[in-house]
Amino acid sequence: LVYLFVLLATGALLFLLVYFIITLSDLECDYLNAQQCCYRLNMWVVPKLVAHVVAGTILLLFSHYWLAALSIPLAIFWIREYWNVPSGNFGVYDPTEIHRMGQLKRHMRDVFVGVMYYLIVFFIYLY
Repeated sequence: LVYLFVLLATGALLFLLVYFIITLSDLECDYLNAQQCCYRLNMWVVPKLVAHVVAGTILLLFSHYWLAALSIPLAIFWIREYWNVPSGNFGVYDPTEIHRMGQLKRHMRDVFVGVMYYLIVFFIYLY
């Protein structure tokens, strides 16, 4: 049951990150304006973080220490990203700063790293 729950949570997070990629690429191609894009993405930042931490905690509680340790670096990265948002910003994704200083490329890179992580652990949990 633990692997089933974590597998379903990982699948949901994988689909959510694909949604992030689609939304960010729509912004890059000017199909969305920055405010709509950032509103859509910021709405899912906290649920993404909570689902990842809950899945890692469940693995830890049921003595799957190596798999729980595998989730720690990504959790630390996302928590740090969430807590380091400047005080005047809209959220992790800010419409006024997303086109400045390569922020869009950085966000795309971070989402692709998350997708690669979830693809790998999805097949580990499936096994």
